[in-house]
Amino acid sequence: MATNGTNGVSDSRPIFFFDIDNCLYSKSCNIHDEMQALINKFFVKHLDLNSEDAHMLHQKYYKEYGLAIEGLTRHHKIDPLEFNREVDDALPLDNILKPDPKLRKLLENLDTTKVKPWLLTNAYINHAKRVVKLLGIEDLFEGVTYCDYGSLPLVCKPSQEMYAKAEKEAGAPSTDQCYFVDDSHLNCVHAHARGWTTAHLVEPGIPIPRKPASKYTISSLEELQVLLPHAFKQQRESGGA
Repeated sequence: MATNGTNGVSDSRPIFFFDIDNCLYSKSCNIHDEMQALINKFFVKHLDLNSEDAHMLHQKYYKEYGLAIEGLTRHHKIDPLEFNREVDDALPLDNILKPDPKLRKLLENLDTTKVKPWLLTNAYINHAKRVVKLLGIEDLFEGVTYCDYGSLPLVCKPSQEMYAKAEKEAGAPSTDQCYFVDDSHLNCVHAHARGWTTAHLVEPGIPIPRKPASKYTISSLEELQVLLPHAFKQQRESGGA
């Protein structure tokens, strides 16, 4: 899997962008909670805050910028790579994630003669690679666009600059030739506004937003095969069309 950019080979396939965290694995894995605890610990340690103030500032930056580290670099001159070492790289992913045969089967069913599978994450490349490797799906994507913690200012979802970066790196034929699935309402709103065909993943048990984020709202990735059948292989072996 390429980490960035195209291989220099021109093709006209639409791009199918997949978010990683809380999208390729369930929120029930509680990785988000583990990450929140590590982020708050980072705020307490590096900004000399108490736990309550750290939590409030963390949430403020997340809502304003889409990433806590964005606020830290803008206002506190924190090194994003140091943040990555103490937060993302410190997550006990090996104890939580394991190969997911159901997810692998779904991704294998993408018709790669018609679409190019690509990862789009606000995490740094280390985390992205760890997750897809542990899920046993790293070979099923042709590349990844990530938030480059080594380059300031940071570019991340939901900024249009991040979506433009993804289109360029993945080699999208045009903006309207992009599919996207993400669990973030805000990320989906902005991708939809850009013209991407977007599916907002809302797992069972999580409230459905009163105002849909995008054209599609799904409760599982499997629904993509029904909503976007042209992006998947025909199921002849199971009697499908």
